[in-house]
Amino acid sequence: MDWGMENRMAQLIQPDGHCFFLPIDHGYFLGPTRCLERPGETIKPLLKYADALFVTRGVLRNAINPVTSKPVILRVSGGTSVIGDDLANEGLTTSVEEVIRLNAAAVGMSIFVGSKHERQTLLNLGRLVDECEDYGIPVMAVTAVGKELAKRDARYLALCSRIAAELGARVVKTYWCEDFEKVINGCPVPIVIAGGPKCETELEAFNFVYDGIQKGAAGINLGRNCWQHEHPVAMMKALHAVIHRKATPKQANEIFMEVKNKSGQK
Repeated sequence: MDWGMENRMAQLIQPDGHCFFLPIDHGYFLGPTRCLERPGETIKPLLKYADALFVTRGVLRNAINPVTSKPVILRVSGGTSVIGDDLANEGLTTSVEEVIRLNAAAVGMSIFVGSKHERQTLLNLGRLVDECEDYGIPVMAVTAVGKELAKRDARYLALCSRIAAELGARVVKTYWCEDFEKVINGCPVPIVIAGGPKCETELEAFNFVYDGIQKGAAGINLGRNCWQHEHPVAMMKALHAVIHRKATPKQANEIFMEVKNKSGQK
């Protein structure tokens, strides 16, 4: 691996082999998402527990302090909105020159395997990898499913993740599912687990993250279950313990309750 590529990957995946990415890129198709109306203010108390931010260039430039920021994974795909016809109809929105100008550690884009725009998004990934490899910039492929959440089974996610790796992605972001080991075993690059819709309970989040890490995931890329939570700092600290301190779901829940109670919140 080239020095620049290895250095950037080391900014993302920590010496213990794990990582906690905090995505705040949701506005690129959802607009001013609840709790991300002012993203810079939302993430200030959370940054200490994150290893990297997944963010668009607009929010990065206008809401993130360049002096205190964590390494950046720059979202470089888009072109659709939640009220449009098809979320899968994405294109590349950001040049590699812009990625370099913003000093991003990596870039991320979505692929929509099984959609009518499958070929388009997979070719976008191949093109992005070609351009980024020239500059030692890792690409994270996001195995998006749009609004079709029923697609999240091991067979489908293993297919998506392997195709992303075959096309050159250095990291794959995908969903946790039953039999998650089948997804891990079929993908030769690190996998980070997406958060998806907000969990019903804290323990639900701790359980699927713990299971994913135990089965070989490098870490998580989890946003709404943290910054939309009533107690976001407690969630971040508890999940950080699962990822970097080998905490069990029970131990993570204890950490969550301790931080929550110390803050004086009910």
